[in-house]
Amino acid sequence: MAPADLRIPYGGQYGASSSSNLLSAPPPSPGRAPPSIRSVSSVSSLRSQSDSRYAAAGDASMRGGIPPSISDKFAMSPDPAAWGAELSPNHREPDDDLHNPDPRRDRKNDKGGTIFTARGIVNLGCLLILFVGMAMLFAGYPIISHFMKKPQATYGGFNLGGTNATGQVPSMAGNWGLIDLDTPQEAYNKADYINGVQWELVFSDEFNRDGRSFYPGDDPYWEAVDLHYWETNNMEWYDPSAITTKNGSLVVTLSNKETHDLDYQGGMMSTWNKFCFTGGLVEVSVVLPGINNVVGLWPAIWSMGNLGRAGYGASLEGMWPYTYDSCDVGTLANQTLNGLPLAATTGGDPSNGDVLSFLPGQRLSRCTCPGESHPGPMHTDGTYVGRSAPEIDVFEAQVRAVPGQTILSGQVSQSAQWGPFNAGYEWLNTTDNLIIPNTTTSWLNPYMGGVEQQATSGVTITNDEAYELTGNQYAVYGYQYKPGFDDAYIGWIANGELAWQLKQPGMAADSRVEIGGRPVPQEPMYLIVNLGMSQNFGTVDLEHLTFPTTLKVDYIRVYQDPSAKNIGCDPDDFPTAAYINHFSLANSSGFRLGHAIPIWNFPVPVARDMLKAQVMQNLYPPVSNFTFSAAVTNEAASLLHSATVNMQSAISMLSHAARPSVLPQLSVPRFSLLEDDTSLPPIVESPVQRIGSNGDMITLMKTLQDYEKRGLGPGDALKALDGVRVLFSGLR
Repeated sequence: MAPADLRIPYGGQYGASSSSNLLSAPPPSPGRAPPSIRSVSSVSSLRSQSDSRYAAAGDASMRGGIPPSISDKFAMSPDPAAWGAELSPNHREPDDDLHNPDPRRDRKNDKGGTIFTARGIVNLGCLLILFVGMAMLFAGYPIISHFMKKPQATYGGFNLGGTNATGQVPSMAGNWGLIDLDTPQEAYNKADYINGVQWELVFSDEFNRDGRSFYPGDDPYWEAVDLHYWETNNMEWYDPSAITTKNGSLVVTLSNKETHDLDYQGGMMSTWNKFCFTGGLVEVSVVLPGINNVVGLWPAIWSMGNLGRAGYGASLEGMWPYTYDSCDVGTLANQTLNGLPLAATTGGDPSNGDVLSFLPGQRLSRCTCPGESHPGPMHTDGTYVGRSAPEIDVFEAQVRAVPGQTILSGQVSQSAQWGPFNAGYEWLNTTDNLIIPNTTTSWLNPYMGGVEQQATSGVTITNDEAYELTGNQYAVYGYQYKPGFDDAYIGWIANGELAWQLKQPGMAADSRVEIGGRPVPQEPMYLIVNLGMSQNFGTVDLEHLTFPTTLKVDYIRVYQDPSAKNIGCDPDDFPTAAYINHFSLANSSGFRLGHAIPIWNFPVPVARDMLKAQVMQNLYPPVSNFTFSAAVTNEAASLLHSATVNMQSAISMLSHAARPSVLPQLSVPRFSLLEDDTSLPPIVESPVQRIGSNGDMITLMKTLQDYEKRGLGPGDALKALDGVRVLFSGLR
């Protein structure tokens, strides 16, 4: 910049000493270039001496030798012109190219280069990692967690996910887990009996703690029943007091003890709706009761589908012994429709006119219509999966003669029950479908079925020392099975060895009776232990049997293939909880309307509140002839009257049925109120008739039984049966 262009800031003169002139510089000498910033004295950048707190160096005005401050010395004027900088736009500076783009000059650079440099990749990669990380944190993780989470279960706890609903089961005093803490470690894995594959323990009970109680609510997995098992005409009453633990074993006692007007008392307990399994190996260690040459005892350990509760007939009607998933005549009552097929009407049970089946029809069949009651699930074609309460027995002990001999021996019958039935109860027991490793100790049971069930059963001779009155030794029994069709199977274990095996193709479709194949039970199964007596099972030698007698169980263990674990009573593919809860009363009554007539002729004292509660249930089964020795309330009496009216309606329906010739002349039954019935309302003050073993109620029930056996179809018969469904039972 030329010297003439230099301007004096704030209107001051060079060298002027004025407070208004904040910045000053010495005037340039004529003929000299403007001073550069390096040639200008630092003093010239200071304020006038009159405005400064300090005198310039060498100035006479500096008093006391005080130098200027550092800030004063190195402060620069805000005006670049004061530094001697060239401010002309024509003055070229080294960085002008950065601020003055030239398209011609920069054309090559603008078109060249690539973004895929190491630096670019690192920068973009870092951004990509940050983006993906944030997406996974706020979107990916919640979505993945939703689809991969496992539903919480109550295994080992008493709430959803455990006792505190977090999925954690705390350490508790006692032994409450699925696997008993007393189970030895070497028993946690076991080679299966069929393929030799190592399976894992999923449930065990060692019964090592003495004095356990199995009354309802006392045990997390087992519950003893308090009822008469009328379905098989048992001679004893099942009472929870007959079951306990002692000396490291479960002890079920059958005694000659009058209970509820029956001469004997036994015990039965189960894991119904508490512990269930689908597929696997059940293994038990047992000392059988009595001795191996006296007949009559009926000890058993067995399993049943969770939709039916053993001893509670209302839950079993149309459920047991079915295991069926076809929609055809096999689901119908008596396995017939309009008298066809003929093979279902002949060649059956010789004790029942050679009729093949008296089953009432599968309640939850594949033929179930949309909107009707069914627990599900559904097939892909929109039809329901056939559901039921099938049965597989670990063993039923018996004393029989070996075929071809006369000497009695101890044996176990190991079987599965099936419905619907093959023609003549003959399943396809070819060499491909039936395996008996040792035919000298095991053979097929000659009993193959009757109007109530088809049985596939093998019999094995027991260890003579494995009885209470002989060697008191424990023997191992069990069964191993794979549910379903095709490669499904059941193999039974006796004396610690595979006794016999059935493969599912043996229960394939039977064109003679027009039924489809029956799967190896696919339902969640629960365990049952009981000891009783019944002449239905065989001769009972009361003269030589000794009482009390006990069934002792050292342990019960359940194993499963690690790749096919399925425990729980309400699995997703075969749910039961909603159905059981909806029909909860069916699992609280011990009777059913069906083909077996219970023993009615024993008086049962009933407290007033119990009578009222039971009558108000208005449940499924028939009225018993229980003689009520307690006074009843007016409300209960009114309900009893309603039951009588309904029974009268049922009789009327039966009298107009298709075959009235099978019906006797029936009078309306009445209840016997033995004590103070003078306060009852007029509706029940008419003369009463005591219902006994020969009373009209029994006659009516036998008529209903005969009516169903004749297969008159679902029309009038079902109407008649509905007329008695409001009646109650199970009072005690």
